[in-house]
Amino acid sequence: MSAVRMSAVAAAGMVVAVTAVTGCAEKADGKASDAITVTATDSTCEVSRTTFPAGHIRLAVENKGSKVTEVYVYTPSDQIVTERENIGPGTKATITAEIKAGTYQIACKPGMKGDGIRQKITVTGKGAAKGDARLDAAVAAYRTYVQEQADQTVPVVQQFADAVKAGDVEKAKSLFAPSRVGWERTEPVAESFGDIDPLTDTREDGLEDGQKWTGWHRLEKSLWQDKKAGPEEGALADQLVSDLKDWQTRVGKADITATSMANGAKELLDEVATGKITGEEDRYSHTDLSDFDANVEGALKAYELLKPVAAENDAALTAELDKQFPALTTLLDKYRKSGGSTEFVSYDTVGKDQRKELSDAVNALAEPLSKLAAAVAK
Repeated sequence: MSAVRMSAVAAAGMVVAVTAVTGCAEKADGKASDAITVTATDSTCEVSRTTFPAGHIRLAVENKGSKVTEVYVYTPSDQIVTERENIGPGTKATITAEIKAGTYQIACKPGMKGDGIRQKITVTGKGAAKGDARLDAAVAAYRTYVQEQADQTVPVVQQFADAVKAGDVEKAKSLFAPSRVGWERTEPVAESFGDIDPLTDTREDGLEDGQKWTGWHRLEKSLWQDKKAGPEEGALADQLVSDLKDWQTRVGKADITATSMANGAKELLDEVATGKITGEEDRYSHTDLSDFDANVEGALKAYELLKPVAAENDAALTAELDKQFPALTTLLDKYRKSGGSTEFVSYDTVGKDQRKELSDAVNALAEPLSKLAAAVAK
């Protein structure tokens, strides 16, 4: 996950359809001039309109402050509806979204910490009724995929936890990366709940004030840096299993739409760019390439399900994605321990020039992928 994420209480029973993309995507059912502007500074979050009709909207965000900021849309219960991270000083971002009627909050987070500076917004009406059987089928297939990933993850995490509790440091190390694969493939769905991700996948530098450090990376530090798996680690391992079982039961209730699938695919590439490429994600184990590979696999799955509609609406876009996905996966294959292996070399053995090559390939894919949501929303 990214270094900083707010811990929030997930909303119960609230259904929100939303997508977000970067770039110059136009509002699906309106003009670019209809965009709601969000102007962020280090101390303010100004929204040009606080009431607008349900349906497709376009948020034009500009960071006029001196700090990197984030923009979130929250439900009243602080469930994350959509987000955009890492908006640098003097830069802009576009969020194209489909939002149902209700009350929400737009939050700007200068410095990417805390609850943010919030503005209440009201979305009225029913929105445009629009359906495509192919997209409905894509959503159903993706929902099955997400559930399968959760179902496959929990038993491996249990094996990891058992090794920790048995004090078997080397076995626990061998199970650390495999225990994360299903999570990394579908992380945007888990993050949408707000409260699970901070418990399971927060790095030490991403802790909020007063937040207890738990989850994979807390155990990673113990296993690799401290070289121990004692009673404290055993308790943390049990909590990780419990938290991920909670995730497993909740993913079936997640609100998933075609556009949120597309947005999630882009978020997975952002995860690679901001955590895996830098080596910050798995800084003790150096298993970043395993997470990297899982992120790309999850993004590819969403794209493949959406491709029939996206190709019809924007053939040039899908042609580019069909070129960039294989280019990145072929590059990743160079770092597998053997042909077809699910294990990768330690990331601390990957040199600066090689990391630059990987970064360039990620960026080459991320740019067209940012337009996928707009293509399926046409």
